[in-house]
Amino acid sequence: MSTRMLAPPLEWFDEWQRQTGEAMPDLDAMPSEPALPDLLRTADGEAVAEPLDWAPRRAELRGMVQHWLTGTWPETPPALAAVHCLDQGREEGAVWRHLRLDWAGPRPFAFDLELWIPDGRGPFPVFMTQSNHRRWALLALSRGYIACVYPGADSNDQSGQLAEVYPECDWSKLTRRAWLAGRALDYLLTLPVAAPDCVAITGHSRNGKQSLIAAAMDERFSAVISSSSGSGGAVSWRCSSEFCFQESVEFMTRNATTRDWFHPRLRFFTGREDRLPVDNHALLGLIAPRACLLSDAMTDGCGSMFGVEMSYLAAQPVYGLLGARDALALRWRPGNHETDAEVIQGYLDWCDHAFGRACNDFLEKLFFQAHPLPAMSSETPTPHDPAAPAGERLAWLLGAAPPRGRDAGGGYGKLPDHSAAMVGLGRPPAGVERIALNFGEYVRGELFVPAERHGPLTPVLWMHPFSHSYGPAGAYMVGPQIFHALALQGYAVLTWTQLGCGLRAEEGRDFYRRYPGWSKMGKMVRDAQAAIDLLSQGRLDAAAVTGREALALPDLDASRLTLLGYSLGGLAALLTAAVDPRVAAVAAFCGAVPFRQHRLEPSRGALQRFWQLTDLLPRLGLFAGREADGPVGLEDLLDLIAPRPCLLVAPRHDREIAAEAVIAAAAGDRPGLTLLTPDDYNRFQSDQHRVVLDWLGAAHAPTPTAAP
Repeated sequence: MSTRMLAPPLEWFDEWQRQTGEAMPDLDAMPSEPALPDLLRTADGEAVAEPLDWAPRRAELRGMVQHWLTGTWPETPPALAAVHCLDQGREEGAVWRHLRLDWAGPRPFAFDLELWIPDGRGPFPVFMTQSNHRRWALLALSRGYIACVYPGADSNDQSGQLAEVYPECDWSKLTRRAWLAGRALDYLLTLPVAAPDCVAITGHSRNGKQSLIAAAMDERFSAVISSSSGSGGAVSWRCSSEFCFQESVEFMTRNATTRDWFHPRLRFFTGREDRLPVDNHALLGLIAPRACLLSDAMTDGCGSMFGVEMSYLAAQPVYGLLGARDALALRWRPGNHETDAEVIQGYLDWCDHAFGRACNDFLEKLFFQAHPLPAMSSETPTPHDPAAPAGERLAWLLGAAPPRGRDAGGGYGKLPDHSAAMVGLGRPPAGVERIALNFGEYVRGELFVPAERHGPLTPVLWMHPFSHSYGPAGAYMVGPQIFHALALQGYAVLTWTQLGCGLRAEEGRDFYRRYPGWSKMGKMVRDAQAAIDLLSQGRLDAAAVTGREALALPDLDASRLTLLGYSLGGLAALLTAAVDPRVAAVAAFCGAVPFRQHRLEPSRGALQRFWQLTDLLPRLGLFAGREADGPVGLEDLLDLIAPRPCLLVAPRHDREIAAEAVIAAAAGDRPGLTLLTPDDYNRFQSDQHRVVLDWLGAAHAPTPTAAP
């Protein structure tokens, strides 16, 4: 039985365990599901094939969501005891009311409500939101909706009293707020002017999470708009692990602001999100067949385009089964976590569409569609020459690369300061300078260097993980960003956004239409080689930057050029080092994929993630079921890199890559290799940064940042 928590101890969590007697579940007895669990398969493994079979499955899912994620709430609503009008007034074409609702619960309780009702006979559709979105409600009023604002926001949260009213419920803060929305709906449905089958609820960020919970648990909500609801909302916990640089289970249950948003049980699954019996995409299944719009920004540090899309795709079969395929929709917007009037008008367009008031187009736009090749049978000839040198076999795996030219790089096309700030690459800390530039095939890069420099600097290329919002910068980190930490220690760190992430999301979406024979990973390796071209020059040649002033780089020692990558970036770094001898050293955290030792759909989802879900290496699809025949193994990459210094960090509890398989692939006499297998899970925070710095110091000492 696995009784060890991977998350560090927390006083509040330990106290909760003492008070409740809650023991850690036996995670070894829970199946590992790297992909989102099938909503149309019961806990006993039975398929749900008919619409009539959905009701019992829905009840099962509802109970699982409450047990593992949200906590329970009162199933029998209290009676509405009294309605008090605290204030009211005439506005232009509407009446406004400030109400106090009294409820006859086990203990009496009350809360306030704001309401705008358009002039006319009705019935009118209803738009519900929280106190801090009051101006959203005014837009809804202008579109002919009854606008209702209930006190379920940080700025006006009247749900806290419910913990004492219903002490038998173990609900979380967001669940209490969602239940409060249901009580507001109880009152609204007593109004003859309110259309009972046209009630929408929406909210942004944490309010988007509670809106999903409200609609999932209360079927009277006709429509829901989830606006940038992020981790615990439209983004599943499986897709917001720490290797995604997102609001992970560990972060959300540790942070003082967020730790009571969900049930404390969630913390048991830190680093083991694949063991969760249910995930947040189940909220979308519970909402089906009612209208549900998932809205997210493409560079929102609180969200993940990949995570939202995976939840959307996982919930589609439920909507299809219930004959409501078009009732679930995605809406992408540029920018970060913010909204504006046009965004909210779009939400109201969706409500009009859902309620039959207008016919609006909400076209599906997907970014992470897989392009798998047909799997080979045992009789199918191997498409590569198994006897060819490892370098040739690796080149085959990376795909048919198009022609490549070279350029000295420059400042034209660099990332503007406002865009850099939006994705966490803006103003660096004291002691660090940022140099924005452009290199290779028009790739925007950021070079971070110490403000005081004495002698040539060791250049490091930072290659980020599956960070679909920001790219190189972690949205939620403990301590400084790695590129800042290294620059403060005397290194020159060049980084850029990988294809398909952040500001390059659309480039990734259209990649295979433009380069059908290549691979996204092949393009990532090419970008890294272009970065090596740039840093190997020392200073840019003015003549090479046609008609423009050269961009001066600091003095660099290209003979010590090092690649550092984490997760996705770790594999890209290893592949780049394997094909490019100019790399002096390489460090890969949680990126040493043991290709031949994994099934393409293993309990640890490494190859599924690198092949299928993100479509990085399509040719791996030819080896489903015969992985041992694949073109290259991890041992080939290590042979190509040796004897250069190479650091592999493979945590014992990495749910993506088996440390045992990495150990097996790295066995034997491998000069230059350092293999670490810490008793930890897949993460890259300040203590992992220390490991990098120690290894770099041994591989080649950094240039001092101060004069002797």
